Amino acid sequence: MEKWHLMATVVLIGLTVRWTVSLNSYSGAGKPPMFGDYEAQRHWQEITFNLPVEQWYFNSSDNNLQYWGLDYPPLTAYHSLLCAYVAKFINPDWIALHSSRGYESQAHKLFMRTTVLIADLLIYIPAVVLYCCCLKEISTKKKIANALCILLYPGLILIDYGHFQYNSVSLGFALWGVLGVSCDWDLLGSLAFCLAINYKQMELYHSLPFFCFLLGKCFKKGLKGKGFVLLIKLACTVVACFILCWLPFFTEREQLLQVLRRLFPVDRGLFEWIYRKMDKVANIWCSFSIFLKIKDILPRHIQIVISFCFTFLSLLPACIKLTLQPSPKGFRFTLVSCALSFFLFSFQVHEKSILLVSLPVCLVLSEIPFMSTWFLLVSTFSMLPLLLKDELLMPSVVTTMAFFIACAVSFSIFEKTSEEELQLKSFSISVRKYLPCFTFLPRIIQYLFLISVISMVLLTLITVTLEPPQKLPDLFSVLVCFVSCLNFLFFLVYFNIIIMWDSKNGRNQKKIN
Repeated sequence: MEKWHLMATVVLIGLTVRWTVSLNSYSGAGKPPMFGDYEAQRHWQEITFNLPVEQWYFNSSDNNLQYWGLDYPPLTAYHSLLCAYVAKFINPDWIALHSSRGYESQAHKLFMRTTVLIADLLIYIPAVVLYCCCLKEISTKKKIANALCILLYPGLILIDYGHFQYNSVSLGFALWGVLGVSCDWDLLGSLAFCLAINYKQMELYHSLPFFCFLLGKCFKKGLKGKGFVLLIKLACTVVACFILCWLPFFTEREQLLQVLRRLFPVDRGLFEWIYRKMDKVANIWCSFSIFLKIKDILPRHIQIVISFCFTFLSLLPACIKLTLQPSPKGFRFTLVSCALSFFLFSFQVHEKSILLVSLPVCLVLSEIPFMSTWFLLVSTFSMLPLLLKDELLMPSVVTTMAFFIACAVSFSIFEKTSEEELQLKSFSISVRKYLPCFTFLPRIIQYLFLISVISMVLLTLITVTLEPPQKLPDLFSVLVCFVSCLNFLFFLVYFNIIIMWDSKNGRNQKKIN
């Protein structure tokens, strides 16, 4: 009973922090004509409520796609429609066709913030609590501390409750999916993950680990027996979920193609969204373009091919190993590796997509607390230009410090830097066969952590206090992008080392029951 009292207290702390952040500004507040993501979410409610389904994704006089046109899968549209019905009941002016554009008021802000909180309470937070309760081989206090740290992760809080989005819905469904397949509830896990993809197409970042883990399970059971039956059941579950979600758009071929064009607008080019003023992304293409303007040198189709090849090759080893040796631990770490590969190398990445990497990192927080805390700090820092643009400096600093203190106290992270606790012992032993003096890896990682934190603090102070040169107005944003990208490349190598040198396949490790 005491456990649930403490867990309830943790949830209340998480909710209090979220609502406090929601009292601040949001994306595009008072900035016509386009405003920001807050207006985009409101506009989708306007469109889905006032127009028939077949017009939601098409350009028309009533639906100007250049003004925050709907570009997420059907489940997002249905969620917008549900919110619109509630908005209509409270104040029809909030979703009136045309006349509601750019609508801003304290009452409407309260309504929009509440919709995020309710979605969080229904989907994401219960998944976090259940995941932490199911962790094995750690004490009850550690489970509660783990839940506290995950719920205090500043990146998700600042984007959903500050900037304004509903990332907790797709991430929550994905987490339910992780829980399902890790507990051998494979059909329920597959269903939950399909809902995640049908809410935000960026959840495809997690799709290969899910596919490889489930396929590996089928191989393990035998494709001539139970494994084949499981494979058929999984295929039917996935197909049925997609058919139900997309059913209104199957009426005409052009209708379906238009939705797909909106979800995957490759015609925009590699840097259409990731190299705008103030919206720099800490991936390899945005960082590399500082030195070489790929967009101006290579045609678009070559850019796509290069992006695909880098992404595929960087995630291939981890996926192959997961397929051949499926384990819950391997699954969690492969989720991190694949999502990070997509973020660093794939086509048309947004800065907020780092949240798709942060979720699985949160899931391994109790296993590698030092490295996980470090990564989650960098992930929040990488969105600094966006957060400053939304006037969220103070909430960013306070939530980041609260998260860091919670992790440092809960897990004693600075004491968890040995080879074994960094899960680098197998790798170090392999290297020492050829280089006996290779005993300094933990010390190097500690120094790198110190350099990383100092650079993040200095860049934050410089960005906030100094004006960039007139000839280089984006200098500080580019530096934030570049430094974060270097950190992420290091983490990509680190997580792949853990995956490839894990010969025990997760035995004697914390597992999901």
